[in-house]
Amino acid sequence: MKAATFEHVRKRLFVGLLSAGLIGTVLLLAAIWYFAANPSRSMLHQILLLALGTMLVGGIVVAGFGIGGIILTILYARDISALKGPIRVAVNLFFPLALALGRFFHIDKDRIKHSFIEVNNFLVKSKALRLSPGQILLLAPHCLQRSDCPYKITVEIDNCHRCGGCTVNDLLELRDKYGINMGMATGGTLARKFVRDYRPRGIVAIACERDLTSGIQDSNPIPVLGVTNERPNGPCFNTRVEVPQVEEAICFLIKDKERLAG
Repeated sequence: MKAATFEHVRKRLFVGLLSAGLIGTVLLLAAIWYFAANPSRSMLHQILLLALGTMLVGGIVVAGFGIGGIILTILYARDISALKGPIRVAVNLFFPLALALGRFFHIDKDRIKHSFIEVNNFLVKSKALRLSPGQILLLAPHCLQRSDCPYKITVEIDNCHRCGGCTVNDLLELRDKYGINMGMATGGTLARKFVRDYRPRGIVAIACERDLTSGIQDSNPIPVLGVTNERPNGPCFNTRVEVPQVEEAICFLIKDKERLAG
């Protein structure tokens, strides 16, 4: 399966599911209020229902501002600093609900996650980020390396002999060209170790929809630009990536954009 399968997935899919989740939560709150106001309920049940309803009200209000912030950012292509917190709450609280709604409506979960990545990338690109190369980390999955290659590079990426048989050589050329940091991870644990070691202020991550989604959420509040890989041989085996997309993401984060353009 290739990531290109989802190239026409729009941001509106994820935003729409978030909004549907918010509406569903409002309906749940209305049901709780109805049962709490029922005089046949015991005092204990009413107190418990009101306590649950109060928590839902807080979550609904914050998430409502967050979803509104996402929509406004997409419409005006500008970062709305005051709504960063609510946007984070909306995504964290309602992302599982968006996936559940997707299952209910028979929407492929990878389509939803791809839409989430598109929304995330747009939110990151709405910020005025100007980072030095040393503040940027390029994270790549080990499956980009050919499975029959005898040189293991997850511990030391410069063990790559740069034969050109896979895209690892191209990514190393980007690392050397722009002076950024790079790590090749076998999973989330090693990826988090690279983040701890390099302490980046911006990340360009290559992975499948599942790993990118979890990585973006784990790295928050560090901005992550996600680039989905291509899996012509199935997941986690001899995958590929569009190197120009990776380079475009790196160039967006780098501070001296005028020099790069020249």
